[in-house]
Amino acid sequence: MASLREAQKQLTRQLLLEKGLELFESKGYAATTIDDIAGAAGTTRTTFYLHFSSKAELMSELITTVDKILTTVDDPPLSTVVELGRRNLVRAWLNKKFDQWAVIRPYILAAHQAAAGEPEVADKIESWFEDVATSMQEGLDRAGRFEPATRHIRCVLAFGQFEFLSRRWFRLGWGVMDRETCLETLTDAWCHLLTEE
Repeated sequence: MASLREAQKQLTRQLLLEKGLELFESKGYAATTIDDIAGAAGTTRTTFYLHFSSKAELMSELITTVDKILTTVDDPPLSTVVELGRRNLVRAWLNKKFDQWAVIRPYILAAHQAAAGEPEVADKIESWFEDVATSMQEGLDRAGRFEPATRHIRCVLAFGQFEFLSRRWFRLGWGVMDRETCLETLTDAWCHLLTEE
């Protein structure tokens, strides 16, 4: 009986996350209320608070979800791509991320909307960015490439270029930017900053 109750609890939590994301996409983060999310999930505000202490906590969980979506397909992982420093691996990694942009778009747009008024969400996004840059630096450290004092900033610059391009794509799509040109140019930039190719 306890396992059935636990399964129902997990199902309700997942439904709250899904409906929250749908509402953030359709209404915007600021305009979506906890009552909206609970109602869309077929439950109550009280039930919402059994799962999340706030709308910001729900958003933070969605950021964790998008991180899992992004990293589960990484083979090899980004730190290894950077460590090996081969253009074909850098290009393949970036290309996979471009493929994932359509899937993660609603998550990222909602996260950046939320970050404007929710310090907890802004901190989560900053931590996420820093974790990726640190992972990239670990690859440079293992490779022994470049002066140690420059490694972290190289990774911040590379990932910052990627993030800027992704945010632009989330707003405009490929209509104003050619995907292949973006991929080749970003690969060139990453190779300049992170590899010796």
